[in-house]
Amino acid sequence: MSKNLLALITTDLRAAKMRDPAARNYFEIIFTYSGFHAIFLYRVCNILWNIKLKFIARFLSNIGRIISSVEIHPAAKIGEGLFIDHGSGLVVGETCEIGKNVTLYQHTTLGGISPAINSSSQRNVKRHPTIGDNVIIGSGAQVLGPVFVGNNARIGANAVVLSNVPDNVTYVGIPARKLDSISKSKDFNPYGIGDGKIDDPNKKSIHALFKEIHELSEKLEKMQNILKKNDNIYKKYIKKKGNIKNESEL
Repeated sequence: MSKNLLALITTDLRAAKMRDPAARNYFEIIFTYSGFHAIFLYRVCNILWNIKLKFIARFLSNIGRIISSVEIHPAAKIGEGLFIDHGSGLVVGETCEIGKNVTLYQHTTLGGISPAINSSSQRNVKRHPTIGDNVIIGSGAQVLGPVFVGNNARIGANAVVLSNVPDNVTYVGIPARKLDSISKSKDFNPYGIGDGKIDDPNKKSIHALFKEIHELSEKLEKMQNILKKNDNIYKKYIKKKGNIKNESEL
């Protein structure tokens, strides 16, 4: 095992221990963490891919997918300190690039958006996202296409990211929208959704609609009162006019 590979795997191992409160020791991570198994096999397969042993790399990568339920293409470029928590159903595409100290949760997809037709025109083309350093991507999130996710960004659970994400922000929703700025100095948050004080991104719109409905109801009530008052005035006028007419006939 090369010194570089050993250093990368050691950093990945430390990342799991540091970021998962359930990790009691390194021994437990090595033997029971499917996310770590996936990363370990990716590191090996990536070396094989880079020295042109591509079939062997893909073959071992497929074994890793069967073992861990995590699919990482051996051509992907991944920095040190990657942590995959609850590794299951996670996909990292061929042209994906991931920075340092990134955290991915289960069922995350870092994929492409091109249809499965005319695949020959898509070879050797950037099709997958680039993830910056210190990024957290929540469970079920999908980052699709050759978009860039900035450093220290957080992607909320089940978000669908289709455009670039700036540094130091949280994106949530479908399609994903900016929620708030975050500080790099904030402690690690397991599910990438901020500090627990996050409002639904549609909350303001819903409140505005309810406020408008309430205002319209008040206006409608005032109009009904005015109409009722005018109706009473009209009835009095008709009644008075009728009395005057009867008196003139006498």
